[in-house]
Amino acid sequence: MRFFKMALLCLMLPTFSVASPIRIKDLVEFEGVRGNDLVGYGLVVGLNGTGDGLRNAPFTEEIMSNILERLGVNVTGEQLRPKNVAAVFVTAALPPFSRAGGRIDVTVSAIGDAKSLLGGTLVMTPLNAADGEIYAVAQGTVIAGGASAEGDAGAVVQGVPTAGVIPAGARVEREIDFDFSSLTNLRLALREPDFTTAGRIEQAINKSFGRRVALMLDAGTVQFDIARSGQISAAHALGKVENIAVEPERKARVVVDQRSGTIVMGDDVRISRVAVSQGNLTLRVQETPIAIQPNPFANGRTVVVPRTNAEIEEEPGVGLAEVPGGTSLSEVVAGLNALGVAPRDMIDILKSIKAAGALHAEFIVR
Repeated sequence: MRFFKMALLCLMLPTFSVASPIRIKDLVEFEGVRGNDLVGYGLVVGLNGTGDGLRNAPFTEEIMSNILERLGVNVTGEQLRPKNVAAVFVTAALPPFSRAGGRIDVTVSAIGDAKSLLGGTLVMTPLNAADGEIYAVAQGTVIAGGASAEGDAGAVVQGVPTAGVIPAGARVEREIDFDFSSLTNLRLALREPDFTTAGRIEQAINKSFGRRVALMLDAGTVQFDIARSGQISAAHALGKVENIAVEPERKARVVVDQRSGTIVMGDDVRISRVAVSQGNLTLRVQETPIAIQPNPFANGRTVVVPRTNAEIEEEPGVGLAEVPGGTSLSEVVAGLNALGVAPRDMIDILKSIKAAGALHAEFIVR
């Protein structure tokens, strides 16, 4: 018998009526203080027969030939067919204010038909930025993110063995040209633009410095006047700014994940006066096939006759209930939980309340 019934897990996070102050460094991005993405094309060697098939990945043979040529080995006209090498893309992020000689982590990903990078070693690979210049060089042993095993009649793979990381696997060779100390004005970009939050950041900075050094330009930008801050350098000024605590304002928002049945909401979500009625259906399908055999010594064959019994049962649900205006969504969900409403049904109720125009919040379905 097969039962079709929705049964999902509902995660209700606790809500608070008063938001906690957050440091400005956790709310904004400082202009110019940013990382830069790097990418390179290299070769992983030393694989245990799990590398690229060079017939299917000719670019692997090309880069291997180029590396050998640079090392003084003449392979012109040779047919290379090793199974212990793999062509890879190497990616990394160059943090702000990185200095020459520092080390950064890199990610290595196979681009051919290699089966695993486990145990391989990345050969020296230059990493380029968007301007085409080389800013770091990567090399080292790859730590793969999974494992694979196979035999003559089957194979098993756990995780992603064709991608891995090299902690501190790249050395910075070139620094980003950015004279931070010469700045006289700096803009603070809010990660979630909001006029109220931007205004509070402006007031908090001005109060901390005792003078008007911050100005809100729009919902996502606050301009900070470093020259009037009275600090000896831009670094000292921002070191003081980033630790100022501000209570951010947020939009009323409900996030629903239908696959896992997760519902996350804020305490400021409100519902207007509305009535709710909900039921639940259960579909049962039962297969009871019957085998019919011919009489003894008769010229016939056994026939299986399918028999299916299908029924729909309507379980008691939530009756017509009236929700008074101004009720918070957390109170409504708590009431539905007390009535034993399933998470999937609760999501459908919230959708219907939003469609009726009674849910005053941004409704996000994933």
